[in-house]
Amino acid sequence: MTGKPISASRVVLSQIMQPLDANVSGNVHGGVILRLMDEAGGVAATRHCRARTVTAAIDSFSFLSPVYVGNLVTVKASLNWVGHSSMEVGVHVEAEDLRTGEITHTASGYLAYVCLDADGRPRQVPALLPETDEDRRRMAEAAERQRARLKMRRR
Repeated sequence: MTGKPISASRVVLSQIMQPLDANVSGNVHGGVILRLMDEAGGVAATRHCRARTVTAAIDSFSFLSPVYVGNLVTVKASLNWVGHSSMEVGVHVEAEDLRTGEITHTASGYLAYVCLDADGRPRQVPALLPETDEDRRRMAEAAERQRARLKMRRR
């Protein structure tokens, strides 16, 4: 199985936040942002393995600032690391006030996905090929997070 470059699976999704996405104060529910993050992360993982993927874990997730009705939310996702059948995707969320042009980093997180075959069993994924020093740094940091995940799981 040949490897794939990180750039081949990068995803950018944007969506305007509507009143149904928010609470009575006009703040978008965290669950709406989390859903968008999972959608973008899942697309990136599926693009990499070109097979069905499922979310295995969400960790290191942080809400940094609120998102409001009318904001354009942009979610960026790219693979950081792959194992035999699992993948870590880094997700970055920004909210843009369309009237002022102000862009705010609102959330970040790491999501782990597993690639599945037609029978629902874990399937091998292609290697991840870094293209830049930034890619190599992110891959090394993600490998450390994966070791920590496995250590926690063994406890």
